[in-house]
Amino acid sequence: MVRGAFTLIELIFAIVIIAISVISLPMMSQTVAKGVEANVVQEAIFAAATELNEAVTAHWDENSIEPGMPDSSARVIETVINRCENDANLSTFRQMSGHINQPLHRRCLDANTTVTTPSDNTVTAVNSLDDMAHPSANLFIDTTNNSTGYKETYKTQLSVTRTNVIFGTDQANANPDMKRIDSTVTDKDLNTISLLITYSANIGEVDFYKRSY
Repeated sequence: MVRGAFTLIELIFAIVIIAISVISLPMMSQTVAKGVEANVVQEAIFAAATELNEAVTAHWDENSIEPGMPDSSARVIETVINRCENDANLSTFRQMSGHINQPLHRRCLDANTTVTTPSDNTVTAVNSLDDMAHPSANLFIDTTNNSTGYKETYKTQLSVTRTNVIFGTDQANANPDMKRIDSTVTDKDLNTISLLITYSANIGEVDFYKRSY
C-alpha cells in the first residue's frame, strides 16, 4: 500500500527540527560575529603596537642632529649643564659618564651648539619622535561599517610627552632625558580598547648606524 501523507509522529519530529534550527542559527551567527569582532580588536592592538615600534625608530629630538651636519649620527643633547666633557684637551671630550671611550661610539653635541630645551620644527628634514605624534585618526582604511568592511570604527592616537616624565609616583625623579610615547586605540564610542606605553631615551646613536638625509 502506498502512503500519501506524513504520520503525526513524523510531523512532530519535523516541527521540532525546524524549531531547533530557527532558534540556533541566530545564536550561531551572533557567536561567529563576536569572534570576528574580537579578531578585529586584536588587529587594532597589533596595529597600534606596530605604530609604537615605528615611532621609537625616529630620533629622540630634531636637535639631536648637529647644525650644518645633516648626515651625522644623532648626538646626546646636554639637558644638564656640564654633564658632558667640553674640554677638547681631554680624551673624553664630548663624552659623559657611561659613554665608551672609543671611536664611532656615542657622543654629546658640541658645547657651542648644545640645545638645553629640545624643541620641534627646527630641522624639517629630520624625522624626530615629536613628528610621529598625531591626533585621533581612523586606524583602518575601510570604515564603511557594512558587510564588506569592519563592524566597528577604531581610532588611534599617538602622543609624545617629555616634560616631567615620571616612573611610578616618584615626583622627585622626573627624567628630562626621557620621552613617553602613548599609543591609544578607541572604538566609535571613544572607549579605550588598548593603551600601549613605551619610552625613548636621549642617548644618541653610534656612527655605525647613522642616517643620511
